[in-house]
Amino acid sequence: MSLMYVSTRNANEKVTASQAILKGLADKGGLFVPTEIPKLDVSFDKLKNMSYQETAYEVMKLLLTDFTEEELKNCINRAYDDKFDTEEIAPLTKADGAYFLELFHGATIAFKDMALSILPHLMITSARKNNVKNDIVILTATSGDTGKAALAGFADVEGTKIIVFYPKGGVSPIQEKQMVTQKGDNTHVIGINGNFDEAQTGVKKMFTNEALAKELSSKGYQFSSANSINIGRLVPQIVYYVYSYAKLLENEEIKDGESINIVVPTGNFGNILAAFYAKNMGLPVKKLICASNENKVLFDFFESGVYDKNREFKLTSSPSMDILISSNLERLIYRIAGEDAEKNSALMQSLISEGKYEITDEMKSKLGDFYGNWCSEEETAETIKSIYEDTGYIIDTHTAVAAGVYRKYRKETGDDTKTVIASTASPFKFTRSVMTAIDPSYDSKGDFELVDELSRIGNVEVPNAIEEIRTAPVRHNTVVDTADMEKAVKAFLEI
Repeated sequence: MSLMYVSTRNANEKVTASQAILKGLADKGGLFVPTEIPKLDVSFDKLKNMSYQETAYEVMKLLLTDFTEEELKNCINRAYDDKFDTEEIAPLTKADGAYFLELFHGATIAFKDMALSILPHLMITSARKNNVKNDIVILTATSGDTGKAALAGFADVEGTKIIVFYPKGGVSPIQEKQMVTQKGDNTHVIGINGNFDEAQTGVKKMFTNEALAKELSSKGYQFSSANSINIGRLVPQIVYYVYSYAKLLENEEIKDGESINIVVPTGNFGNILAAFYAKNMGLPVKKLICASNENKVLFDFFESGVYDKNREFKLTSSPSMDILISSNLERLIYRIAGEDAEKNSALMQSLISEGKYEITDEMKSKLGDFYGNWCSEEETAETIKSIYEDTGYIIDTHTAVAAGVYRKYRKETGDDTKTVIASTASPFKFTRSVMTAIDPSYDSKGDFELVDELSRIGNVEVPNAIEEIRTAPVRHNTVVDTADMEKAVKAFLEI
């Protein structure tokens, strides 16, 4: 049976998986969601003996039903290859009373690689399936990690171009260097004078601009997205939660059917939404723990049922979570609204016009799977320091927010359920914040001195992603105001 995808804002807009991947964003700004969430049809007893690639097929075949077995396996095998520096793709490390799911072993040392390694292959396959003749223009905004992972995935992929907007001064020095040194004639990186939310809003405006779409089409182009709003990003993320459970089972850390908790450092809500979908597919999950930094709009939402972006935007040491408009939350809102596109659309319109919305008590009662909390900058630094001093294990700032929130959860609830923490980035991506948390005197050293020192004290090799940017020349130095984003896109596409 073919699984269809429907827009969260228009019940009449139904498409296949490949069409949803190609389109990225639904009409009127909606997001595509599956009309139902299928159940896993293979036992965990079998999954525990499977490779990451085999697990990926068992999960993704259920959600991308218009891909043939050959097409899907080809995409999976081309994505999860020697670009990853470990055979397991997503290994588990036990530390501080939890299991850290290391999602940073790909080409750009952040969890975005897990989905963005496969998205270009899914997209090109989708284009062929739907007889698309236009070149695909990937248009994306990044709070730090999506940008480089998307650039690396799409660089020199025939039939595509990629344009990434990032907040100038709002990402770490390493993140920026990774992006602005990106090779590939089809890549373009643009800094904006503004924050991530403004970059994301500008991108969404271009997606919903019908006149611009016509102009692009006349020149042989069409937009698609590599942000987590694209279901081609979301579906591959479900895989690693299923895989982590199977590995815990294989390692005899849990019994078959035993529930686990999952903690996710959360910005745009895509990564934790994937864990929610995994639970609905049959993964035994007791609690989904949503960890926020000082931009705690999601914590406040889970506490009060009010989503309110009208607040100070804070730049923190975990920049990929510096977000006040968590786009993927809309998919959850749609679900708890009884999959009522009209009801969801009214709430999203309220977010656009007033900067906030409030869900009903009935909707709030359906959020029992989730627990939300947050960490201050001081708590984040303290978590890095104490875990290093107690275990020798070094985590990045985003993972530290998750670990800090998990400590709060345990203290508050006394829940000793086995817990997986999504470790979303390598500490090498945020060396200054990580090293000064361990010892403030490190702040006097240069960025790459800190890289070498982290390698020494953590007893881990410097990732290739860092080595290759030490001396790489800057290839992208465009910076524009938010009002000029469309003009910059047209300039690159020469239209």
